[in-house]
Amino acid sequence: MSATEPKIRNAATEVLQRAADNISRIILGKDEQIRLALTCLVARGHLLIEDLPGVGKTTLAHAIAQVMGLDFQRIQFTSDLLPADVLGVAVYDRERSVFEFHQGPIFSNFILADEINRATPKTQSALLEAMEESQVTVDGETRDLPQPFFVIATQNPMHQIGTYALPESQLDRFLMRLHLGFPDREAERELLQGEERRDMIEHIKPVLDGVQLISIQKQAAGIHVADALLDYVQSLLEFTRNSPMFEFGLSPRGGLALLNSARALALIDGREFVLPEHIKQVLPAVVNHRLVNTSDELEIKKQTAADFISASVPVP
Repeated sequence: MSATEPKIRNAATEVLQRAADNISRIILGKDEQIRLALTCLVARGHLLIEDLPGVGKTTLAHAIAQVMGLDFQRIQFTSDLLPADVLGVAVYDRERSVFEFHQGPIFSNFILADEINRATPKTQSALLEAMEESQVTVDGETRDLPQPFFVIATQNPMHQIGTYALPESQLDRFLMRLHLGFPDREAERELLQGEERRDMIEHIKPVLDGVQLISIQKQAAGIHVADALLDYVQSLLEFTRNSPMFEFGLSPRGGLALLNSARALALIDGREFVLPEHIKQVLPAVVNHRLVNTSDELEIKKQTAADFISASVPVP
């Protein structure tokens, strides 16, 4: 079956398209970013949105949570935020002479970690176990988080005052990183003339619930990947590891991130199998935050890591 043959329209594809359409009425002119954000959710990953304040990062997260019908908590990261403020704390109950655990906001289906790089590294690391294992350990006791569990973290550019750079180990926990950027002129005019976008979120009706989302995530995990595409992914990984342009190459987890993202995008696109185009479309969001370009060549520095890799590794 080729890329030109008709797409398979199933219930999952249709409901995800409705979700994208509803979100696009709130976040104007950013259809591709919305599509990739939903891809990240369907692939059971976590999303990092990096951009200047005021371009709609927080609004996008609110809109996704609303349209998905998920229990939502927003955590404003600040320099004085403590890990206990995120995870929860054990409080001594004098009447029963026991410590009773009070859950923190992390015990929700959908977490918005707003301006994550304004918190100290100690507090940032409180999210690591939660994002990787869907559980947290407090006072030696491990507690499972509700499912589905999805984190969208926003961060301001590194050059802004009061930011703490996320370490590589934490960046790697994010399946994707996106940039929203400024809207085009037509979208910005509609923003200036229209209703406040956050007020509009309240009028969005959920298109599914947590149980249905888990079912869609399982369906995405079963999307077929041909051997030729597995060869392609391995070639991409090997290129990053052998190229002197990068400080270090992509890990096996990076390869799994590519495959899982491509499967989710194929489902959203109405396919029963992954195409090379799906891998190429998710490549920038999946690899650019995982690779450091070390080349001094001007032409190389003008490219992102994904652009350079895509141009260097032929598609099967």
